[in-house]
Amino acid sequence: MSGVLAPHARRLADGMAALGLDPAPEPLARLLAFGELLLKWNRVYNLTAIRDPKDLVTHHLLDSLAALPWLGHPRTLADIGSGAGLPGIALALARPGLAVYSIEAAGKKTSFQQQAKIELKLDNLTVIQRRAETLRPEDIPDGGAHAVISRAFSSLADFVRLAGHLLRDGGALHAMKGAYPASEIAALPPGWRLEEARPLVVPGLTAERHLLRIQRG
Repeated sequence: MSGVLAPHARRLADGMAALGLDPAPEPLARLLAFGELLLKWNRVYNLTAIRDPKDLVTHHLLDSLAALPWLGHPRTLADIGSGAGLPGIALALARPGLAVYSIEAAGKKTSFQQQAKIELKLDNLTVIQRRAETLRPEDIPDGGAHAVISRAFSSLADFVRLAGHLLRDGGALHAMKGAYPASEIAALPPGWRLEEARPLVVPGLTAERHLLRIQRG
């Protein structure tokens, strides 16, 4: 492939393999195309602070994909406060059978996501320009999402408050965090519990990462 990310295709492929994901040519090419589109739009719309192509592969694409092996196999996933589509679009590209609902309030960011959906032919992605707290479970097919994810979106208490109602029975919230947020866990609202806290190893990234699974109970 051509483009500014072409020299970093091997970094992405090796990183996916290290995460236990299949770096097959088609998903690899589509993930790189998404990164190219993000860099292109970022020159005008300032969608992300990451501008270096190498860092985009590590800090955005691989960082998003690191959660995928630990999500289980939900049929529907809602990405709350998705920004430029991270992690939602990356997860939708890597797992075509997963229906992803990307929820973001900012118009310039949802415009970018809609363009990515069109250019990348992402039939499993639905972009919703709304604040999560204004949505109802019925706004997502099947009466709510099997899983809800956020990446550096808010405190755990706010995540539960703003998005917990979008979960189907038996579903889980998945919060992507940096360092282990002990104080946030202690402040979870009544009726919610930490089911699992899993350290994530992102290839090429030395910073701490954790995926927290939160459920009712």
